[in-house]
Amino acid sequence: MDRLTERFVQRFSDAAIVRVQNPVRLGEHSEPQPDLALLRRRADFYASGHPAPPDVLLLVEVADTSAEFDRRVKVPLYARGGIPEVWLIELQQETLTVYRDPTPDGYRAVQVLHRGDSIAPAAFPDRALAV
Repeated sequence: MDRLTERFVQRFSDAAIVRVQNPVRLGEHSEPQPDLALLRRRADFYASGHPAPPDVLLLVEVADTSAEFDRRVKVPLYARGGIPEVWLIELQQETLTVYRDPTPDGYRAVQVLHRGDSIAPAAFPDRALAV
């Protein structure tokens, strides 16, 4: 997780806020804590309240043993909340699944990447990262 955080800070901190394991407000009773969030810049750094879906550029979940829970519970929750993009990194499988185009029924676009591939967040298409 530390390596991923460092990479995101180096790559995106000039254009977005990188937050680690902090809540995102999806509803009155729903505040999941993604492993990493890439957020729109805000002067108060979200001190006045947790970010909501319009503030989120990308959420990342890193799964060692929680992949099934993340895929079946958290990813659909993010889609229903309107989070534009989610990455699920499965350490044991060495894969990164990219979810884009949220609907109330899930994400319309799903892509599985492997070690050696590269991906850029939709919000920053010119800033690719190696998987």
